[in-house]
Amino acid sequence: MTTEGRIEACRSLLARLARFTGRTLRGEWHAIVVEPVQRLARRGLSGLLLAFVAAFGVVFFQGIAQHPLGRLWVTRLGGVKADLPLWLSLLRTPVSLYVPALDLPVWAGITQLFLAFAWAELTLGRARTLAVSYVTTLAGTLTARVMIAMGPGWGGLGLPPEAAHVLDTGPSAAVVGLFTYLSVIKRAPVVFTLTGGSMVWESIAIPNLAGREHLIAVGSAIVLGLLHGRRERLRALLRSPLPTRHRAPAPDRTAPAPAPAPTPSRTVPAPARADRSGDAAMTSAER
Repeated sequence: MTTEGRIEACRSLLARLARFTGRTLRGEWHAIVVEPVQRLARRGLSGLLLAFVAAFGVVFFQGIAQHPLGRLWVTRLGGVKADLPLWLSLLRTPVSLYVPALDLPVWAGITQLFLAFAWAELTLGRARTLAVSYVTTLAGTLTARVMIAMGPGWGGLGLPPEAAHVLDTGPSAAVVGLFTYLSVIKRAPVVFTLTGGSMVWESIAIPNLAGREHLIAVGSAIVLGLLHGRRERLRALLRSPLPTRHRAPAPDRTAPAPAPAPTPSRTVPAPARADRSGDAAMTSAER
């Protein structure tokens, strides 16, 4: 290939790449900005109820935790640790979504929290938003228990026993899970890179309990996003290994029914009628 041919091939490749990037960014802008804004215009501020409740809940618990007695009650209501019984951790997990980590600045994550719940509520609805946020948080909490039980080692997967005493609260796993889930179902690579990529970098730079749970939240959100819209296919896959019962074929209702046999009709003989002319002649003869 000549030099001019190589230059033309590079130009064609760059043009295709530019068109693909433009289409991707335009589609992502429409998915993450235009569609939610249109839904917000139709539904009004009621479409942001979960976002306001989540932001207010974090601010409320953060304000209560500034006092010693309030911190005690916040810990009793939403404090989750790996050294607690499993039933108690599961009972406190829904409240722990709104309890910020006491050693981290709360105001830094309020914007991300509000945007994540607002976008999810306008796109998914309230029930699915709560389900995704809870499942991703619970997946991180339960997996952390497994890692602590494994102990240090295991190729860097295990955690030391001291991690069981670390307070495991905050909405960060739910926020990361919602952003990742939405970026998967909406095919938004920029948002996916900013959320999932940042969590990977965080876990590498600071290998702590929170970083591991964020990675688990990203992984579980990816799985949920890939399963989105495949409910009927999953039901078919689950039903296929089950034995099927052979039933007798139903009668064909389209076939014409046989005509009923004709019933013999009974004819009643009519009463004999006298000949009026003959009767009249006999009467005249007798007279």
